[in-house]
Amino acid sequence: MSGVLLAGGAAAALFASALSTQGVSSAPDGPPEKIQISVKTVNGSGCPKGTTAVAVAADNSAFTVTYSDYLAQVGPGADPTDIRKNCQLSLGVHVPQGFTYAIAQVDYRGYGYLEKGAKGTEKASYYFQGSADTASRTHDFSGPYNDNWQTTDSTDYSALVWAPCGQDRNFNVNTELRVSAGTSPAGTTSFMAMDSTDGGVNTVYHLAWKECPSAVR
Repeated sequence: MSGVLLAGGAAAALFASALSTQGVSSAPDGPPEKIQISVKTVNGSGCPKGTTAVAVAADNSAFTVTYSDYLAQVGPGADPTDIRKNCQLSLGVHVPQGFTYAIAQVDYRGYGYLEKGAKGTEKASYYFQGSADTASRTHDFSGPYNDNWQTTDSTDYSALVWAPCGQDRNFNVNTELRVSAGTSPAGTTSFMAMDSTDGGVNTVYHLAWKECPSAVR
């Protein structure tokens, strides 16, 4: 971890616009069969090969993304490129026939150490494969700061972005961490992390469910 020992979790959040949901009925419990999610591609300095994992809740209510080497920092020993780290995930999502889903809420967790005058930024966005609707939000942090952090982003039900019915579309997640020394004292180190040393801290994507028109009785 570039010389810094820490524990943390993940970053900030997102959301916006809606696709048409006419003729689709609510299904708060989701499909009876467990959904399947796999990592199709992973790219970025914040998620080297083998450092990212995805798991689905047994009740289909959420899925989690865990990082094990996601750290942006500035200060002695840090490379110039360490001030910004990013990760682009393309997740293959297979949903049982007759159902569609949306991301209703995301919980991001991490750890930050910012000297007085330093600043940290976390940005996240997502979109479905083939969709022009991309939602993103940015969270800023200011030093002095030395603690775990968590942000929760949610969207109104009427504005959820739903996956197309009857199609398996990749779900793309883009995250980014930045750290700026700003006016912090020379020779000091500041960092932002959204990784976990033991797998116990992760990003949680909470799912909303609907039945597709053909499944409505």
